[in-house]
Amino acid sequence: MSTLKNLSDQKAIDKLKEIAEAVGICLFATELTQLPIHSRPMGLSEVDASGNLWFISSRSSNKNFEIEKDNRVQLFFSKAADNHFLSVYGTAEIYTDPQKIEALWQPLAKAFFEEGKNDPEVTAICVKPEEAYYWESKNGKLVSLLKIGVAALTGIYSDGSREGNIHV
Repeated sequence: MSTLKNLSDQKAIDKLKEIAEAVGICLFATELTQLPIHSRPMGLSEVDASGNLWFISSRSSNKNFEIEKDNRVQLFFSKAADNHFLSVYGTAEIYTDPQKIEALWQPLAKAFFEEGKNDPEVTAICVKPEEAYYWESKNGKLVSLLKIGVAALTGIYSDGSREGNIHV
């Protein structure tokens, strides 16, 4: 079993930032009320001081069109190697402010925009979390695997994870 530890206020923002930045890439899901839900990998640019998650995106991408129709999104961060998992539900807003794009710009984004950060296709997406849930190991991966093995062999349970709601 895991230890339930719900977080709020600054501790919630810190945990959200810690996991999202450690993982770096998420599945960014849109059109949540339709099946199939559309999702695609997106690289995180920043988690700001308020816990908002920022991404660089193309103005003409399906994701941007879908956000304009329905701005509810879900982000899934997963890094099994470090036992970090995070699900974020929130609302997305598209920004075209050149100063914000400049602040978020990373050299890798040049691969997607011919004219770099000044490309008219560049937009920024801000996801404002409404609900989030995390799960992580209390110990490193090796210790967690050893504890699972011992519990399976001996039947003696050892608490090895933390999980809970994040209220930003």
